[in-house]
Amino acid sequence: MDETAANREVIKEKLREHFDGKIVRKDLTKKIKEGANVPVYVLEFLLGQYCNSDDEAIIQAGVEKVKKILSDNFVRPDEAQKILSILRQKGSYSVIDSITVRLDVKKDTYFAEFSNLGLKDVPIAEDYPSQYDRLLCGGIWCMVSLEYEYVEEDKQSSPIKIRNLKPIQMPHVDLEDLKENRKHFSKEEWIDILLRSIGMEPDELWIREKWLLLLRMVPLAENNFNLCELGPRSTGKSHLYKEISPNSILVSGGQTTVANLFYNMGRKTVGLVGLWDCVAFDEVAGINFKDKDGIQIMKDYMASGSFARGKEEKAARASMVFVGNINQNV
Repeated sequence: MDETAANREVIKEKLREHFDGKIVRKDLTKKIKEGANVPVYVLEFLLGQYCNSDDEAIIQAGVEKVKKILSDNFVRPDEAQKILSILRQKGSYSVIDSITVRLDVKKDTYFAEFSNLGLKDVPIAEDYPSQYDRLLCGGIWCMVSLEYEYVEEDKQSSPIKIRNLKPIQMPHVDLEDLKENRKHFSKEEWIDILLRSIGMEPDELWIREKWLLLLRMVPLAENNFNLCELGPRSTGKSHLYKEISPNSILVSGGQTTVANLFYNMGRKTVGLVGLWDCVAFDEVAGINFKDKDGIQIMKDYMASGSFARGKEEKAARASMVFVGNINQNV
């Protein structure tokens, strides 16, 4: 066995020992990703649960299980009405969707909103937001068991109830546990692990290439860190910000408004910089604000981490990333 293969085995054994249940084979995601339009981190969470083994038979059975879960329960936006109709006919149904929860102070009740299913104001037990706080902070992908019961006398309340909710992405990250287990790896080993976590094979890269790829991840971990990356097409520049982390958002085409990005004065709500850890712009050459002062507000925000809109000054922590294609040869 050559040195590279031996090093891989050492890392694999250490990961099995210290991060068991949180590791996944990246090649399996590609097999399933082609048929399901869910983020990579959701697929990997499912694979981590059902394919957590070195036995090829168990892995194959796990892959089939994940495929079946997605085909039976994943809600496509164009099929939302069909799913609701099935729910009404059967009385119960399980769906996979992105769920956001808000607290209605006047009614003293938590309400869930379903992204693809298009449902709003579905009552949810307060156990779930207290257990999975990410539901209140931008939402998470979940497997939800729904019930349908229409009561003629009570037309005010929703006929749809949430019977059970189970997150299918990390509901929270235990940083102390991560730091503690990190101590068992050398710096070189940890760099290789980080690169494999975004789908890159470190054994094929020079040390400078490794550091450049790690630099892409800094905006995901550091507050108010701004980065611009220009490079040839199809080199994975925007993939990282779209698929790898549930805490970043990719603004496609670079078209946005000051209200959407910073602050909506009509609704008095903070925009994307207050909701996400990282806001990335695809095709940076095409960035265009409908408001004339948009670029100036963006410059001010990147310089100080705050911006003024109307009578208020707001601060936010989101990093900004600008990704653009160049036509020149590498």
